[in-house]
Amino acid sequence: MTDAPTTSTDTAPAGTPGDALPYGTPDVPRVAVRGEARLDVDPEIARIGITVQARGTDRATALQDLTRRNAEVLDLVKSYGEAVEKLATGAFTVTPQLTHKGRGERVRAYHGNVHLTATLTDFTALGELATRLADLELTRVAGPWWDLRPDSPSHREARQQAVREAVQRAREYAEALGARLDALVELADIGAENAAPAGNPMLRSRAAYGGAAHEETAPALDLEPQQQTVYAHVNARFTMTRPVL
Repeated sequence: MTDAPTTSTDTAPAGTPGDALPYGTPDVPRVAVRGEARLDVDPEIARIGITVQARGTDRATALQDLTRRNAEVLDLVKSYGEAVEKLATGAFTVTPQLTHKGRGERVRAYHGNVHLTATLTDFTALGELATRLADLELTRVAGPWWDLRPDSPSHREARQQAVREAVQRAREYAEALGARLDALVELADIGAENAAPAGNPMLRSRAAYGGAAHEETAPALDLEPQQQTVYAHVNARFTMTRPVL
């Protein structure tokens, strides 16, 4: 729904002849419009979440197994070189599992977890890496989450398109009144953001816990990138020449 042009028939207050009111005058009317843009673009990066687990009846064994498996995951991810833009460890936990049998609590086992996030730019390697990770022992893979970089040119393109639409819409309103745009009074950016922000990723596929490594590598997953929607909205106000009514 488009914004209707706004004009005013009020005159300037006494003592300030010639000063245009915020809402315009008969000689200097103003028009207020909203410009919008929506672009569907291909993602630039994909993130996968990796969880490495270990279990043991004593703390030392659980830590040793967790350290070994974490090193295997790091080596595997880093072996993909420039295809992996970023690899980060998010959390590390070792939790005792207690039993309430008997007179007091006793530690029954220890569970260890390491959570990592890998950011890839080469989507051809994404499916293969996800498959190989899921094939590792007690390793869970979640994702991918498709996204654009914060400085993606798509954001700039959407904002510029929204501004051009606002100017065109205001010009059409002025022409309908036999007038023309004169000057820009205000341009307000009310938001230009990705429809699927990183804080609320859209899950496309998920690989479950892996088992013992097999001699034959499982076939790589065929993952189709999900297009990202970029929105931009602006409010704009212009002055225009006196309408011909």
